[in-house]
Amino acid sequence: MSDTRSEPTPAEVEDQGHPRRWAILGVLVISLIVVVLDNTVLNVAMKTLAAPAPEGVNASQSDLAWMINSYTLVFAGLLFASGIIGDRIGRKRMLLAGLVVFGIASLLSAYSTTPDQLIWYRALMGAGAAIMMPSTLSLLRNIFSAKEFPKALGIWTGAVGIGGAIGPIVGGSLLEHFWWGSVFLINVPIVVFGIIAVAILAPESKGSQAKADFVGMALSMIGLVSLTYGIIEAGDAGSWAGIEVWGTIALGVLVLVAFVLWEKRIPHASLDMKLFKNTRFSASSAIITLTFFGMMGLMFFMTFYLQLLKGYTPLETGLLFLPFGASMLVFAPLSNTLVQKLGAKTVGIVAMLLVITNFTVTALVFEADTPVWVVIVLFLITGAGMANLMPPAMNTLMSAVPREKAGVGSALANTLRQVGGALGVAVLGTVMAQAYQSLMGDAAPQLDDAARESYAATYSALEGGAVPAEAAGAVQGAADASFIDALHTTAFAAIAVAVVGLIIIALFFPGRQRRETETPEQAAEPALAEA
Repeated sequence: MSDTRSEPTPAEVEDQGHPRRWAILGVLVISLIVVVLDNTVLNVAMKTLAAPAPEGVNASQSDLAWMINSYTLVFAGLLFASGIIGDRIGRKRMLLAGLVVFGIASLLSAYSTTPDQLIWYRALMGAGAAIMMPSTLSLLRNIFSAKEFPKALGIWTGAVGIGGAIGPIVGGSLLEHFWWGSVFLINVPIVVFGIIAVAILAPESKGSQAKADFVGMALSMIGLVSLTYGIIEAGDAGSWAGIEVWGTIALGVLVLVAFVLWEKRIPHASLDMKLFKNTRFSASSAIITLTFFGMMGLMFFMTFYLQLLKGYTPLETGLLFLPFGASMLVFAPLSNTLVQKLGAKTVGIVAMLLVITNFTVTALVFEADTPVWVVIVLFLITGAGMANLMPPAMNTLMSAVPREKAGVGSALANTLRQVGGALGVAVLGTVMAQAYQSLMGDAAPQLDDAARESYAATYSALEGGAVPAEAAGAVQGAADASFIDALHTTAFAAIAVAVVGLIIIALFFPGRQRRETETPEQAAEPALAEA
C-alpha cells in the first residue's frame, strides 16, 4: 500500500506545527551543539598545540590566537549572507551543505601537521558553521506554530548554553586520553548522523524573495569581516591603537553604513531597515548584543582564573563551567511561561540583575582563595539570568520578521550575538590588559614588556625559565595579585555595560498586559510588545 502522506501546508504549520517538529528539533539541537561546542573546545587545547610535534604542532602565541580567530572571523562574516541565501535556495539545503563543509573541515583539522594548516582548516570550519547555523533557527520558525515556537526557541537557546559549557569538558576529556586531533575528529560522526537525520526528517522551506540582493550580501560580508577583524586585533593586542585596529574597524563601519543606505534604497532589500523603527525589534537586538558583550568577555577571563590562578586542569575547568550550561538548559524552556505570567519587563529586569550579580561578586568578592563553590553558584545564577533574557529577545526579533524571511532574522540574531561576544572579549580584554600591565609595571619592573603583556604571558615566562629562580616566587605572587585586581576592574566595566541593558529593559520592555480579546498568536508572542 503506497504512502499517501504529504508535507503539511503553511497554514497547517501556522496553526498546528509540522507533525515531526519535535524530532526535527532534536536533530537541529544536535547540529547546533556541535557548532557551539567547537567555539570553546579549542580553548583547552592551547597548551598542547603549542608543544613540539608529535604532541602538538609547535604553534606560537600568534598561531594559537588565529586558530581561534580564523573560525570567529569567517563565522561572523558569513552568517548574515548565509541566512539570506538559505531563504532563497532552501534552508534544508543550506543546513546539509553546512554540515558537509563543517565535517570535512573537522577531519582536515584533526590531521593538520602545521599551524598554518590548522588556521586555514579552522576558517573552513567557521564557513561551515555560518552556512548551517541560521538554518537551524529559521527551520524552527517554519515547523512550529506561533504558540509552540517560544518553547522550541527556549530549548534551542538552552542548547547554545550547554554546547558552550560542554566544549571544555569534551576537549579536556579527549586530551587526557587521545592526541589533540581528537577534539576535531569527534565532530565527524556527529555530523554524519546530522546529515542522515536532517535528510530524512526535515522539510524544505524557502522564502519568497523575488530578486537576489547581491550588492547587499557583498557589503554585509565585507563590513562584518572588516569590523570583526579589527575587534579581534584589538583584543589580541590589548590596545585600540594602530591602523590595523582602528583602520579596519573604521572600514567595517563605513561599509556597514553603505549597506544600510543601500538596503533603504532598493525595493528587494535583504534586511528591511524599517524593522529598526519597531521598538520591540530594536530593544531585543540591543539586549542580545549587550548581554553577550558582557558575558563572553568575563567568561573568557574566568578560564584564566580557574586554570592559571586556581590550577585546575582543562577537564576540571570544563566541569566547573557545566552548571552555567545546565542552568540555561533547565530555565530557557520555562522563560515563556514566566513572561506570560509576569510580563517581559519584570522577567527581563530580574534576569539582568542575576547577570549583574555575577559581575558584582566578581568585582567585589573574588580573590585568589575564593572557594570554588562560589564560582559554581555564580555560574548557576548567571545561567538562569541568561536563560530568561535570550529566549524572549530572540523570539521578539524572529517574530518581527516575516516567516518567509526567517533566515534573515535568524542570521541577524546570531550575527548580533557573535559580534557582541567578540566585542566584549576585545573591549574587556583591553581593560584587563591595560590594568594588568600598569600593575605589573610597578610590582615586577624586572620583567620585560612581553612578559608583562598579560597574565598568561607572565606565566609562560615563569614556566620557560625567563625569570631567575630566586625571583620567581615574588614575580608569581605579583602576577596573581595584579590579575585579581585587573579582574575586578574588568568586572566593573562589565557592570556598566549590563546597567545599560537594564535601562533598555526598564524603558522598552512592557509589563504584562493580557487582554480578553487577545488571540492565541498574540498570547504566544510573550516579549516586547510596543511599549
